[in-house]
Amino acid sequence: MTEEVGGPPDPRPPSPREDDVRPLYAMSVGEARAADLAAIRAAAGTGEPVRHVTDRTLPGPGGDLPVRVYRPVDGTEPLPTVVYFFGGGWALGSVETSDEICRALANAVPCQVITVGYRLAPEHRFPAAVDDCRAAVAWIAGHAAELGVDPDRLAVAGDSAGGNLAAAVTLDRGGRGLVAQVLVYPNTDHRGDTASMREHDDPATFNRHSVAWYWGHYLADPDDGRHPLASPLLAEDLSGLPPALVITAERDPLRDEGERYAERLREAGVPVVATRYAGVAHGFFAVPDAARAARAEVAAFLRGHFSR
Repeated sequence: MTEEVGGPPDPRPPSPREDDVRPLYAMSVGEARAADLAAIRAAAGTGEPVRHVTDRTLPGPGGDLPVRVYRPVDGTEPLPTVVYFFGGGWALGSVETSDEICRALANAVPCQVITVGYRLAPEHRFPAAVDDCRAAVAWIAGHAAELGVDPDRLAVAGDSAGGNLAAAVTLDRGGRGLVAQVLVYPNTDHRGDTASMREHDDPATFNRHSVAWYWGHYLADPDDGRHPLASPLLAEDLSGLPPALVITAERDPLRDEGERYAERLREAGVPVVATRYAGVAHGFFAVPDAARAARAEVAAFLRGHFSR
């Protein structure tokens, strides 16, 4: 059961009225990337100061991957570490769009946070992003001393498409070496045939047409969506995965598929905390005021598993 706190997507979205702000799915990918970053920066501000924030690269399957490392303390002693994957429908986003979230989590847990700049669609379609994220986690675990990572206290987290990628990494690694996973309103099923998906059709918000637009950019072939690394809900076996915190939003087309994934994890014997936040929509985790309770829950969840 998910605790509440406080048909497939139609490929033909309605046209917004002239006085409406254009939705991202009505823009080119380049326009949408710029608008997404601007909106996140306007909502989140500059973020909290963190003791050390460092940009570097890690080797990836398609070339070097940009990463940003947030370290809340001085020194080089090994710290519990969260590898964070930003949202953006696999087509938008960068280490910049998750900067405020990662700063807040680094201070709140406290722990080291490393966010990974994986390759984006449509230039690089599935499974490029999954390949980059799993390679980054494997490299971080294998070079723990270099990065000041405690290899026995390593977790993954992400929001939206980043939550999808975090789930995919745990599936691919079978949870080996990971003590926890945090999935914030994750995409888990490309079919999207849920009540919450059908309910959300307002052109002014993230809606089912937005979801279809992102999947259309991510998948080279719709059949690729049946792969469990694209749609974790379709994985046959979820046993043995790390303990999970799954956060959903009441007014979100992805709500039901996120909650179904939490149920599948629980049925497979994975310890799960599933929380639905009432009165909020997709993307709320990037807005500090709206996300205060959810971020506190994430920090407490990670702190608890890092201390075991």
